[in-house]
Parts: sequence; structure tokens; C-alpha cells
Amino acid sequence: MVTRIAVCFLRKKAQNLSFSESLIKTLYLCRSVTLKLKKMSRKIKLIWDFRGPASAKTAEHHEIHLKEYIAIEKLPLNITGYKVIDEMYAIAFMVVTDENMIQVRDALKPHRGELYE
Repeated sequence: MVTRIAVCFLRKKAQNLSFSESLIKTLYLCRSVTLKLKKMSRKIKLIWDFRGPASAKTAEHHEIHLKEYIAIEKLPLNITGYKVIDEMYAIAFMVVTDENMIQVRDALKPHRGELYE
């Protein structure tokens, strides 16, 4: 935050604004940028691991249940999928927002999670 204020301040200083005017505009600008960043929610990919010779079919079937859960709970994101890593390992996944992550995690018990880009 300090670095962001300093950069904003230097830009305003270059525009020949008075010190107090520049500081007020800088603080307002940085505050509004921070508020906008807080409103953006991260997307989290929840992952279920499946191992064994039937892992691909199991992951594919698990994705069906994930889609059903999204429809029942009316979640804002509808991103699901499965990926076969090799013949003995596959994953199923769904993407949720920060706001829904705790609810989904507690209900569905994923094996792991990562940030979704």
C-alpha cells in the first residue's frame, strides 16, 4: 500500500498539483483501487484425485455429481471437468469463488485445492 501511494503521489507531483491536493487525490485513488480489488473474488479449483485402473471412469462420473451439486446449490460458477493424467490416475474438479469455498469444501470434502486462473 505504501509503495502504491508513493507511485500515485509521484504521478500527481509530476502534474504540478499542490502537495495537499496531490495527497488527497492520491489517497482517494489508492483507496478506490483497493476497494475494487477487494470486491473481486478469487476463483479456487477444488480437486478430487482418483487412482487405479478405473480412475478415468470414476473421475468422469464424479463430474456428473459436481454438476448436480452446482445446480442444486445455485452456485455462481459452473466450471467443472475431469482430466486423465495417466491410465492409473485421474482428477475431477470444480471451480468456486472465495465466498462459496468453505460451504462447498465442508459439504463435498475435496482432496486438495489451488487457485484457478
